Amino acid sequence: MSEQHTTHHVDTPEQLAKAASAQVTEPSPQAYRDRTQDVFVIERPWGEFQQFATNETVTVKTVTIRPGQRLSLQHHAERNEMWQVLDHPIDVTLGERTWAAQPGELIWVPVGTLHRMGNSGDQPARILELAFGDFDEGDITRVEDDYRRD
Repeated sequence: MSEQHTTHHVDTPEQLAKAASAQVTEPSPQAYRDRTQDVFVIERPWGEFQQFATNETVTVKTVTIRPGQRLSLQHHAERNEMWQVLDHPIDVTLGERTWAAQPGELIWVPVGTLHRMGNSGDQPARILELAFGDFDEGDITRVEDDYRRD
């Protein structure tokens, strides 16, 4: 049920420079577009790396969810988020849609969209989160919360 996103491969420094310059910085969270389409892969003799953003303000973190736990159902007014599932499936709610996102999957969370992630598995599961826009943990509006936080 998840959407498929194209990953662009680049092989030369010239292709890398062209791909990086094509990554557009958004003027505000309200002028969002799905940034998962901008991710590309750079091949090297030792393997590869993914590039998510170039020369812009972005907050990057990993989120680990313990088995049987979930974050609050929430939304943000000042940032968009892009998640990549790292090692185990994550239960994702995005708007009216809920699914089990698989390792490697990219998810775009537009500003103002209700979202939640959880872990119904039996091992800790992690995502890489990139927040585009002004980052402030106070920019969380919780609609439902298992831990009774405001």
